[in-house]
Parts: sequence; structure tokens; C-alpha cells
Amino acid sequence: MSRFSLRTIVNRYDTAIWVRVFGTILTTVAGFMIKPFLVLYLYNKLGGAVLLPMVILGLQSASGVLLNLWGGSLTDRYGRRPLMLIALSIEMLAMIGFMFADSVWEFALFATLNGVGMALFFPAANAQVTDVVPEEKRAEVFALLHTALNVGAAAGPLLGLAVFKYSPQLVFAISAGAFLIYTLIVWWKVPETLPVGVRDKKLRSQAPKLRFREHRKLFWLTLYALPVGMLYAQVESTFPLHLKDTFENYQSVFAWLMTINGTTVILLQMWIARYTEHLAPHKVIFASYCLFAIVAVGYGFAPAFALLVLVELAFTLGEMMNGPHIQKAVSLMAPPEMRGRYFSVFSLNWQLSRAVGPFLGGLVLTEWGGQSLFAILAGCLLAAGWAQYRLIRSLQAKQSEPVGMAVAAE
Repeated sequence: MSRFSLRTIVNRYDTAIWVRVFGTILTTVAGFMIKPFLVLYLYNKLGGAVLLPMVILGLQSASGVLLNLWGGSLTDRYGRRPLMLIALSIEMLAMIGFMFADSVWEFALFATLNGVGMALFFPAANAQVTDVVPEEKRAEVFALLHTALNVGAAAGPLLGLAVFKYSPQLVFAISAGAFLIYTLIVWWKVPETLPVGVRDKKLRSQAPKLRFREHRKLFWLTLYALPVGMLYAQVESTFPLHLKDTFENYQSVFAWLMTINGTTVILLQMWIARYTEHLAPHKVIFASYCLFAIVAVGYGFAPAFALLVLVELAFTLGEMMNGPHIQKAVSLMAPPEMRGRYFSVFSLNWQLSRAVGPFLGGLVLTEWGGQSLFAILAGCLLAAGWAQYRLIRSLQAKQSEPVGMAVAAE
């Protein structure tokens, strides 16, 4: 019976999805071995400079912003598989470069390369999900990938702490090896999934342009997602500094909150995805924005660790509801010949928020304090959530129109 159940689970998704799940776990475990300690590593390597490490890390997001749209266009033109292979190879080279880098320019170069790799990979990989997964299972698959990502978030930091004490270069070597293995598995097991009609040379040579007027709902969807990205950006930058003013053991508090988040996602993400799969997406997404607004208030004003734990659980529930359904909404909006570009445009909300979020949050934190920062963010989340609710509801109404009505409307 167990063997049948395992076979049923394996057969539920395309091979390309399982490769993505395995590769995500492999590379994110390695990535989270590095992420918490990279600032300290750069700080020591660059002679105790504080600003330079922040600038170098910001280059990853900045390069992603510049190349995101181009990466999506390339995957719609040349296919998902080649872009994924190129992107993973670039990220592997970036990790090898970090092993031997000594000067600020070398670190800047390899941080930029890493950002380029991410900007090329995710539009292609997410478009591939849309290619091979039926509409009714897409939120579930995006939830599965989010679960895989959080395996790395839960396990990576503890492993990285142990290995970094022994040899920082070894952590970069492990990450490079993870990208190499992922590249080889994609090359071996993942076929091209670009729809056959889109592969036609004439169609590819005359690829339609992504004009704002014709695709404005995608751009509005992306704009309304920015406050969520800003919340994540503050968690990675200003939130620990705010905790420092409230809790004496702020580092332990922050570490425990991240562990609670990652572990809860691993345990509940698939159940939440299946439970909400058939609910109206605009309602699920609006509920997630409301949870994020509560979280922002909690981050800013919670006076005790126990209350922060409840806030973190609300954050985790919000991200488990938001991520799969918002990506499914993008997949439903995207024409087959523009899926890569649609995911590229939408992922700009993450790139932009991580590029400017820490700086803007730092300004507000410095001038008015953490409570004001998170109160402003809560207001932005509520406003954006309502706008997102209205937009996605209108998209759902349009998609449910009978074919005859749609043709008559044209």
C-alpha cells in the first residue's frame, strides 16, 4: 500500500517538477548556509568596511532588475531548458569566484554574476511550471516549490554555522557543487517545454512586444505586490535592528522566528495549498495581505517574544496563502508565447523591493523609528491588498465569461 501511495505521489507531477523540487532543496540548503554569514565574511575580507558589503549585496538585486525582462524574453524566444542551464552555470561560476575573491571589485563582479543567474533562471523555471502543470494544480505545485525552498531556510543556517567556522571557502565550494549537480540533472532529465506553436521560427522572430497599454493588468498586479516584497526586505534588513532596541537577546529572537517560519512552511504548506485550491483566489490573496498588515503592526509594536511568535505564525500563514495563488494568477494571465516575460515582469516586485527596500526602510528607521516604519508598511499592505483584490476579481470575471460573449465583446 505504501509503495502504491509513493508511486501515486511521484506520478502526480511531471518529472520536470520533481527535478525542480530536488534542485531547489539542494541549492537553497547550500544558499542558506551562506546567506546569514555572507555579510560578516565580506566585512572581514574587506578590512572592516560596513558600507561596501551592503553595496555588494545590493548589486545582486540591481543586476536582476536590469536583466529580468530580457531574461523573460529570451526564455520565450529560445526555450526554458537552455536558459535554466545557462543560469545555473552562471550561479555556479559566481560561487567559485567567491571562493577566490579578495578585492572589492572581484566581490562586486561575482555578486553581479549571481544576480544575473537568478534573473535568468526564475522566469524560465516558473514558465516551465505553467507549461507542464494543468491550471487546477498550479497553486499546489507552486506551494510544493515553496516548501522545498523552506527546507533550505530551515536546515541551511545551522549547517552553515558549523562549516563557516571550519572554512568559509568550503561553504562556497559546497554551493558551487550543488549548482553543478542541479545543472547536470536539468540537462539529463528535463526536456524543453516551450509550447510547440511558440517554437515556430516565424512566431519567435515576430514575438509580440510587452506594451503597458495591452498588458497593464500585469503591471498593476506587480505594483500591488511591491508592499509584500518590502515587508520581506525589512525582515532581512531593518527588522533585526529594530529588535535590537527591544530585546536584549535580539539575535536569538530573530533566529528562532526564522526557524519557526521555515519549519511551519515545511509542515503545512501543501495542506494549505490544497485547502485553498478551490477557493476564490482574490479572497485568498486579500486575506494574505490582511495577515501581512497584522504582521507589520506586530513586528513594530510586539513587546514580548511570545507575542512575536504568534505574529510570525501569522506571517507564515500569509506567505503560504499568497505565494502559490499570486503566481497562479500570473500563469493564468500569461499568453503561451509570453509566459517567460510575464513572470519576469512580476518578479520585478521582489527585485525592486530588495534593491531599494533596505535603504528606504533604513531612512525611516533612522528618522522616525521602527514603530513608524512598520505602521506605514501596514497601511501600504492594506491599501495594496484591496487593490489586488479588485484586480484579481476582475480577471476572474473576465476568464469566466462564455466564449460567445467574449467574442461579441471584441
